[in-house]
Amino acid sequence: MPSPLELEPFAEAMTAWRRDLHTHPELGFEEHRTAAFVARELRAAGIAVEEGIAGTGVVGTIRGRAGNRAIGLRADMDALAMAEMTGAPWASLTPGRMHACGHDGHTAMLLGAAKWLAGNRDRFAGTVHLIFQPAEESRGGAQAMLADGLFERFPVDAVYGMHNLPGLPLGTVAVPKGAVLASSDTWEVTFRGRGTHGAKPHLGTDATLAAAAFILALQTVVARELDPMQAGVISVGHLAAGHPEAPNVIPAEVLVRGTARALSAPVRDLLEARIAGIARGTAAAHGVKAEPVYTRRLPPTVNHPSQAALMHRAATATVGAERALDDHPPVTAGEDFACMLEARPGAYAWLGTGDPAHPEGWHHNPRFDFNDAALTAGAALFCGIVEAELGA
Repeated sequence: MPSPLELEPFAEAMTAWRRDLHTHPELGFEEHRTAAFVARELRAAGIAVEEGIAGTGVVGTIRGRAGNRAIGLRADMDALAMAEMTGAPWASLTPGRMHACGHDGHTAMLLGAAKWLAGNRDRFAGTVHLIFQPAEESRGGAQAMLADGLFERFPVDAVYGMHNLPGLPLGTVAVPKGAVLASSDTWEVTFRGRGTHGAKPHLGTDATLAAAAFILALQTVVARELDPMQAGVISVGHLAAGHPEAPNVIPAEVLVRGTARALSAPVRDLLEARIAGIARGTAAAHGVKAEPVYTRRLPPTVNHPSQAALMHRAATATVGAERALDDHPPVTAGEDFACMLEARPGAYAWLGTGDPAHPEGWHHNPRFDFNDAALTAGAALFCGIVEAELGA
């Protein structure tokens, strides 16, 4: 299998691509320049390309020696609605937009792998579909590609993805055996009471008091109802009530919004049921009404055992046994690659990028910047997966 050294001839190009993409970030489903950039580089390598999948998605197809099997390699392309503070020469030129999660690096790595694979078709038998996905950042890009017939138009036996991870040693690859990331759901509860003058609370029914009790009671779900060996998160992120210029009014309505995270389907079901149950019970105890709404957005990202084992073998062969891990703890962030893993077998890995350049330079931070030194390891891993799956 190819080592990072075999991808080294592409390091300078991958760095240039990554920095160009970083300079021109685009939000989900708006990646028109990025998609055109990707398609142009793929075609320059003699790779068949289809554009416009789910709007701005791109799929490149490389056929090796005769073979019946096919796999997918996926990279996300979108940026975030944030103002950049890195001060890098390649910093974003678009106000309020930046690549703060490293998707520019993911795209560059898959392009580098594509160039190598296109020049080494004799080293694998079958087909590789290179999936450049739009809108991973909470805009439903994976779901949109699946709805647009991704795996019907580009059939695969397995699909693989990866994400950079600051803090993990540079060039290290971690392939968890089971859950990698959590489900990511949103919820809201509207409490409706009877508003009144703040000096005469007995004339109303206080929705604010009910909402406050509800927020405190929510914390008992994870602390007292969830198996201590399981993981779950319920967080409140938004609270709206009354008017700032009317502090002497007890409002009739209070809106509470938040997020819920779980690493398994049973825990996800428990969180959904208990948020609604606590909302209604608390409301009844305070003489008000509660209207809970739970929206399932992304399932947990869970690796399939066979594909995780294969990806770990590919990592061992490409970056070395000492830098190939299979026991990294799950992360409670969400990832829409989970939807692809529900549709087809596959696996997802973390690629270590070392300590961030700035102490606060982690994902979704204005000082985040992808470490270009990790590009060859990531590209080599993509190529190693192809050889592990389709090699002789």
